[in-house]
Amino acid sequence: MPATIVLGAQWGDEGKGRVVDFFSESADYVVRFQGGNNAGHTIVVGDQKLALSLIPSGILYPDCTPVIASGTVVDPSVLLAEMDMAAEKGLDPSRVKLSSNAHLIMPYHRKLDAAIERYLGKNQIGTTKKGIGPAYTDKFSRFGIRVQDLFDPKIFREKVEAALVDKNKILPRVYNTLPMEADEIVDEYLGFAERLEPHVADTSLLLHRAIEANEAVLFEGAQGTLLDIDHGTYPFVTSSNPTAGGAVIGSGVGPKAIDEVVGVAKAYISRVGTGPFPTELHDEIGDTMIELGGEYGTVTGRRRRCGWLDLVALRYAVRVNSLTNVFLTKMDILSAFDTIKVAVGYKAPEGDFDEFPDQQSVLYHCEPVYEELPGWGVDITGVRDFGDLPVEAQGYVQYIEDEIGVPIGWVSVGPERSQLVSRA
Repeated sequence: MPATIVLGAQWGDEGKGRVVDFFSESADYVVRFQGGNNAGHTIVVGDQKLALSLIPSGILYPDCTPVIASGTVVDPSVLLAEMDMAAEKGLDPSRVKLSSNAHLIMPYHRKLDAAIERYLGKNQIGTTKKGIGPAYTDKFSRFGIRVQDLFDPKIFREKVEAALVDKNKILPRVYNTLPMEADEIVDEYLGFAERLEPHVADTSLLLHRAIEANEAVLFEGAQGTLLDIDHGTYPFVTSSNPTAGGAVIGSGVGPKAIDEVVGVAKAYISRVGTGPFPTELHDEIGDTMIELGGEYGTVTGRRRRCGWLDLVALRYAVRVNSLTNVFLTKMDILSAFDTIKVAVGYKAPEGDFDEFPDQQSVLYHCEPVYEELPGWGVDITGVRDFGDLPVEAQGYVQYIEDEIGVPIGWVSVGPERSQLVSRA
């Protein structure tokens, strides 16, 4: 491996947690480089489920160091609660490293996030209301508060008070909510400082030295390519860059250090929240995908929207991220269907598209151009060798691989870490 990025190649919820867990077994460091506790991943270990939203999956392995890098935004109460949960399950949270440059999600960020979504009504973006967007807004407006500020109480108070001058004008006058008190916020957050201090580090330097020493470093993305703030279906996107470029910026590691970029894609596709979705199914097939696939958000519990695999979008993810390999998940869910469709293009009044359109309006009214492939109709959850998959299932994987021009190195055939077919 030495330095490998694993990221979502669709609208998130591709099963990245399970994939990162698979690679983490061989990793010395697992790095979260963007987003916040708006993205969860569930890892299944035997009869235990571990739902994480901030701590990287490397927490499961005693010789691995989980790293939360500077590109993340961190709600300290959530992070500490996850550490406590990990300890209760017999894991060692003392290994977690947190960048001193990571920005903090403050109580007013959460309040603003909820108020803005409520105010937007039917035009709401569909955020998780965790404060992620407002935290990034303050970061780029240069009003953000970073982890390192917790260890200088005077500076921390000054920054909170300065932030509230603006926030306490907006909250009551625009969103009809009560203003917030600095003392309450300062007391709460300074109370987190003592527990966080042993975890705080210069994570960029830590990772640089690890890569120089040829240790294995795994970078895990949250959300997915089509939710990227620059390259996704804006404005129905996240507030950061979950693409490969975001990994080097958010971790402080140079691009020449990266060896592999693995995109995680479902054998079908889903998205949570609002926004365009060309292959979305509003029928029994879509409902079946949701129920068999357990398509409910880890963080929010929201029902995901599901549809046939979109190869136009997947080719776009290959291009934007320079993917070197694809990990295909939830192949077993398609066993329920006699015929399987894949979108190979779009038809729209503006013309025919076999590449992802740069005008987003196309995505709202285009018609997918489908190819139909035969289903296999048998349970594949016990298969471990590619050659033992039904011929139709092998053909489906090969068809996708040929269309996107990147090898599919792994195919998951069930939720357990052992339910995997490796072709790499």
